Amino acid sequence: MTHAQSATTARGQFAARQWRTPRAALTTLASLALAISACTGGTGSESGSAPAGSGDGGGDAAGYPEDSITFVVPFSAGGPTDTVTRLIAEPMSAELGVEIVVQNVEGAGGTVAAEQVANAEPDGYTVLMHHIGMSTAPTLYPELPYDPLEDFETIGLVTEVPMTIVGSPNFEPNTMDELLTYVEANLDTVTYANAGIGAASQLCGLLFETATGLDVTEVPYDGTGPALDDLLGDQVDFMCDQTTNTTENILSDAVKAYAVTTPERIEALPDLQTTAEAGLEGMEVTVWHGLYVPGGTPQEIVDALNSALLIALEDENVITRLGELGTSPVEQDRATPDAHTEHLQSQIELWRPIIEDAGVTAG
Repeated sequence: MTHAQSATTARGQFAARQWRTPRAALTTLASLALAISACTGGTGSESGSAPAGSGDGGGDAAGYPEDSITFVVPFSAGGPTDTVTRLIAEPMSAELGVEIVVQNVEGAGGTVAAEQVANAEPDGYTVLMHHIGMSTAPTLYPELPYDPLEDFETIGLVTEVPMTIVGSPNFEPNTMDELLTYVEANLDTVTYANAGIGAASQLCGLLFETATGLDVTEVPYDGTGPALDDLLGDQVDFMCDQTTNTTENILSDAVKAYAVTTPERIEALPDLQTTAEAGLEGMEVTVWHGLYVPGGTPQEIVDALNSALLIALEDENVITRLGELGTSPVEQDRATPDAHTEHLQSQIELWRPIIEDAGVTAG
């Protein structure tokens, strides 16, 4: 593929762009995709903030916290990262004894929000929730204004979320076999939605292209929330999105489901085949999420936030809701700052050659 953009108004609702990557280079994606599953969406704008909890407990780390805490989400409200954030914010708020306000700051594959948090006061009152994009940004963005390892303190991993390939309710294909046949026969008109360069949905799309050998027309959005909205409205044909965003729509038949990107079927969607079962070898990927604060945040504040996170991950409602959405909290030993930092470093090293060989950049 060539890395180019072409505008179209196929349905008059969006400007679709085609991102083309050299086909030979993409073979690296297929060879490394299994490793991913082992480790496990223009300018930015604030799309609003809303309280997710108003705790009545009390923090005890040198008086912290004494005021409300803002959790910054790099993607739109209603998207999978937003869903995970709001789910854990409530029990963390209760443990810390202050309100947690969720603020959605969209743009540039999550880098706008990450830069905002990197430049915030290191006082524990501004926290970033980010996903796998934290590890891909250093390679995708040549002029990245922050260093994920140097400019942040890690709090802990939260969850690893499977992805699903889903289609709009009136999209003609009903099975994966039918999808592949239909896409191949209609490459000029079929559209694939994603949350923009570097988003998990865009990376999953690259894996789909590699596994199938098909070059699809990508339609990037500022977050999977609006992308899914357009999918539900038949404005785009199909996409790859996290189970936290698709499970309920799949179970209610609001979208057509083709496969899940895990080695084995998941409990929440037992009838949905895996990509391997569908013959798409090398398309196994899950999306991990973690919490960060600005670099230089005092250790006692990091410890207080981590302690609240560990308690939140054992909260019965969190476990139940994540289970209903096709995922679960990470094990307690992975929800620590040290384990999180180690995972982030390994993911940066894992994705760098994949992205470089694919020839995809956001610049």
